[in-house]
Amino acid sequence: MSDHAHGAHSSNPLIGGVDPQFGKASPGKIGMWIFLGTDGMSFSGFLIAYAVLRIKLEWPHPAEHLGIFLSGIATFLLICSSVSMVLAIDACKARNRQAMLNWLLVTIAGGATFLCIQAYEYTHLISLGITLTNFEHGTNLFASTFYLITGFHGLHVATGVGYLICEYLNAKKGNYDNGDYNRLEILGLFWHFVDLVWILVFTFVYLL
Repeated sequence: MSDHAHGAHSSNPLIGGVDPQFGKASPGKIGMWIFLGTDGMSFSGFLIAYAVLRIKLEWPHPAEHLGIFLSGIATFLLICSSVSMVLAIDACKARNRQAMLNWLLVTIAGGATFLCIQAYEYTHLISLGITLTNFEHGTNLFASTFYLITGFHGLHVATGVGYLICEYLNAKKGNYDNGDYNRLEILGLFWHFVDLVWILVFTFVYLL
C-alpha cells in the first residue's frame, strides 16, 4: 500500500466500521469533565442555599410571581437544543457538512431564544417591582436567590451560545470535514450540562 493510500486510510475516523474515538477520553474531554465537576459544585451550593433559606423562612409560592408557562417553553427549547447538538455531532461523523451546520444553527437558535425569554422575564418582573434587592410580597431573599441562580445559569447559556457560534464558523470553514468530531463532542458535554442544570433549576425554583 502506498504512503498516500495509507495516509488517506488513517485519516478516516471510521476504520473497518469502528469509531476509534468512541469511549476514548481525550485531554480536552478530561479537561471539560474537570471543569463541569467544579462548576456543578457551584450550582449545588446555590441550590442547597436556596433550599435552606426556603425551609427556614416564610417563602412565597413561585407560581404566584414567576412566569412558569413561558419558562416551561424556554425549558422545552433548551431540551430540544440538546437533541440538535447530538444530531450535529452525528452529521459530523457522517461528514455531512451542511447537515452539521444546520443542526448547529438550530442549537444556537434554541440557546439564543432561551436568553431572549429570560431577558423578557427579568424585564417583566422588574416592572412589577421585583428586583434583586426588593420583593414587596415577602422576604427579599426570594427575589435575590431567583436572580442569582437563574442569572448564573443564563451566563452559562450565553457562554455556550458564543462557543457554538465559534464552532459553527470552524465547521463552515471545513475544519470538521475529516469527520473528527472530538471538539464538537467537548462542546456537547458543556451544552448538555447547561441543559441538565436548567432542568434542576426550573424544578426547584419555579415548580416546587
